[in-house]
Amino acid sequence: MDAARHTDTVLAGGIEMPVPADGEQWTVGAVILDQQGRAFAQKRSPDRRLFPDCWDIVGGHVESGETLLDTLVREVREETGWRLRRIRRLLSITAWTGDDGAGLRHEADYLVEVDGDLNRPALEWDKHTAYDWFGPQDLPRLKENRAPGEFLVHDLVVAALQDRKGPH
Repeated sequence: MDAARHTDTVLAGGIEMPVPADGEQWTVGAVILDQQGRAFAQKRSPDRRLFPDCWDIVGGHVESGETLLDTLVREVREETGWRLRRIRRLLSITAWTGDDGAGLRHEADYLVEVDGDLNRPALEWDKHTAYDWFGPQDLPRLKENRAPGEFLVHDLVVAALQDRKGPH
């Protein structure tokens, strides 16, 4: 996909979109808020190789030839059926190593706005077993099945909820 295909996706001013260097593995994530200011998360199936049976935000691996924006657009569509409308802000850039032997990955996570029926996400049911909307009172659930200190999804949602009074 080229950037021209994303002319209807708005990037708020100053949003950083890193360009992966050759050989680098990148993933992107999208925290989506609803009109009540709750964050969308989906539960990974128990047979997933990475982070089985854990809550996760929308996102995935940057494929060969894709930009981070390409990947965000694709992953939002594939995992929810919604259309990425606006990237509000960069929440985090991190580096991590999973227990799947794939080595070091870089991850960029964004607070985004989408178009579509937020009451009816089109989940990839072969990869996820549930979805829910998380407000401040629901945050402890995002730590389910995670080891102490492995709270990236929780922490991203906390950061996104701080923006919940802004426009959606």
